[in-house]
Amino acid sequence: MCNGWSDGLKVEFKVLDDRLRCWGFPAWSSEWAAGLDLFACLDGPIAINEQAAPIMVSTGMAFRIGDPSWCALVVPRSGAGHRGLIHGNSVGVVDPDFDGPCRVSLWNRNPAGGSASPIIVNPGDRIGQLVFTRITRPAMVEVVAFTSGSARGTRGYGSSGP
Repeated sequence: MCNGWSDGLKVEFKVLDDRLRCWGFPAWSSEWAAGLDLFACLDGPIAINEQAAPIMVSTGMAFRIGDPSWCALVVPRSGAGHRGLIHGNSVGVVDPDFDGPCRVSLWNRNPAGGSASPIIVNPGDRIGQLVFTRITRPAMVEVVAFTSGSARGTRGYGSSGP
């Protein structure tokens, strides 16, 4: 157990790159942080150009949740996203039965030809966060009409206000 508290979930992990230990893995960056920091395990710095194809980056670890009522979400870091470094798939969902290497798809969303230069990612940079969350798999019931309506009804995007 890291950082002193747990919700009863025990996640096994393997360190695939020993540099993680030097960078402090596994760790949450504050006492109440929701996401476990994920580090870029690279041989050297990489430049991610604006609007170029996403690049897969190893986090140097593998894990297995092993409990069908939990999953993990791989999410971007807020500060990096503000600078334009986001995940190529937005949010990654890690199923409880996956136990392969954890990798992150990085993409520079800044406009091509704009004033932003390539984003440099160095070995050991924090490139994402791993957030664990419960899974609910409801019984799906096909109906011809819903049993009750709502005030919103079928009105779509923006219909509940700005």
